[in-house]
Amino acid sequence: MTITSLLTPTVIIALLAAGVRLATPILLASLGELLSERAGVMNLGLEGVMLIGTLAGFVGSQLTHSPWVGALAGFVLGGAAGLVVAFLCISLYANQAIVGVVFNILGAGLTGFLFRVVYGIRTTSAPPKAAGFQPAALPLLKDIPWLGEILFNQTPLVYLALVLVLIEAIVLFRTRFGLNVRAVGGYAKAADTMGINVYRVRYAAVILGGALAGLGGAFLSLEMGIFRDSMTQGRGFIAIAIVTFAQWNPWGALAGSLLFGVADSLQLHLQAFGFKIPYQFLLMLPYVLTVIVLIISSRQARPPSILGVPYIRDRKS
Repeated sequence: MTITSLLTPTVIIALLAAGVRLATPILLASLGELLSERAGVMNLGLEGVMLIGTLAGFVGSQLTHSPWVGALAGFVLGGAAGLVVAFLCISLYANQAIVGVVFNILGAGLTGFLFRVVYGIRTTSAPPKAAGFQPAALPLLKDIPWLGEILFNQTPLVYLALVLVLIEAIVLFRTRFGLNVRAVGGYAKAADTMGINVYRVRYAAVILGGALAGLGGAFLSLEMGIFRDSMTQGRGFIAIAIVTFAQWNPWGALAGSLLFGVADSLQLHLQAFGFKIPYQFLLMLPYVLTVIVLIISSRQARPPSILGVPYIRDRKS
């Protein structure tokens, strides 16, 4: 098998369409983390939040036979996880790095435990299945050459993620709430002086960020129709890296997520076409590419000025 076998229009379209789909959970998580970091809170427990979303999405869909219920469950439980992170980091002034590490360990262990509590320990029987979303081609748009097959023959959550990029960009840069979020992440004390409730804005940003990450996790279990331990496979960490690459801009998050998704799709296609490359190296490809891009982009990174610093209000009056 030669590299030219990958350069046919059919294969390229399939590769890019799969890349958009594989980018979706990372895009949702990175949009959530971006919102949280813009408010000055670094949620390093994003991997654990996504894992909670995968289990919630699977159980919700499996019990009700509705992927929309599963997606809603992932969104809500992700928001609940974000609330816990917000309470620890904002109200208790806990070290955000330590909270992130603990939450990642908790998410990995708790989801595996709860899955076995609900469905039992299975060794030989087939794993339970959940209802997933089916591709929904958009009329007229699907007929656009190349672009229609790549972008407009996807599942509903893919479309939702793309729309959320636009919505978040508008909210962050065109609304009062977005201005408040950027203010508390830039100089919380000045924002407080201007009458902005720093704690309330940060809580809202972290909770919504967790909800989006939970939805990204739910996408994984709904896309595959199954739940597996640690099925996020580091995507939460990749989402955190993409926020830096994106320079805390939703459009940059979209570009970074698509880069990872296409790289992931490429390694899958290389395996499927039987290229004589050890599969371990192919699995490394999207992660190595993300690290390289992060190293290059981090030189120009300008994070929110008090990112990761708890805000302790001066109570003197």
